[in-house]
Amino acid sequence: MGILHFISTGRQTADEFAAICAHVHPYADFIHIREKEKTAREVAEFVTALLRAGVPPRKIVVNDRVDVAVVYGVKGVQLAYHSLPVRAVRSSFPDLMVGCSVHGLEEAKQAENDGAHFCLYGHIFSTDSKPGLPPRGLDSLAEIAAAVSIPVIAIGGIHAGNARQVLEAGAFGVAVLSAVFFAADPVAEAKRLADIVKWRG
Repeated sequence: MGILHFISTGRQTADEFAAICAHVHPYADFIHIREKEKTAREVAEFVTALLRAGVPPRKIVVNDRVDVAVVYGVKGVQLAYHSLPVRAVRSSFPDLMVGCSVHGLEEAKQAENDGAHFCLYGHIFSTDSKPGLPPRGLDSLAEIAAAVSIPVIAIGGIHAGNARQVLEAGAFGVAVLSAVFFAADPVAEAKRLADIVKWRG
């Protein structure tokens, strides 16, 4: 049974995002607010929109903004290279789940050593959100998944048509953005992903 993360695209308003999440969150383990251009106040608006839409706080993960995650009592934070150190966040806020975005084997090992609960690795396939950057591919995913004991969540160009390949390469779960949030039928895509990732259908 894998873990399924849905991640905001940075191209929808808080209300647009929350309206979709209201219907797809039953199929996800975690919903990430990844809004790199937004202020803390704007990120907080995304959190409150999700809560109003009925998304449980235990499913909400905030990228980078530890302050927002703590103030609103959500499940966790997703840290990037430029964020606060994993170890500092874990020691100051022991109840927060802490994920770490990594881009190679050494970063994954470092995330594990620092106490991250999981790492997000990618991008695995070509994706519009990383134009011109070659994907890291399934072989590198397999290498990283075999080298660390924390769950490795694959991200980047993943959808229901290729999610099974990612799991077979050793990923503990997958994270998707546009596959759900820009789908013609977000609920149908979320169901398909859940069947593959969570229930290995």
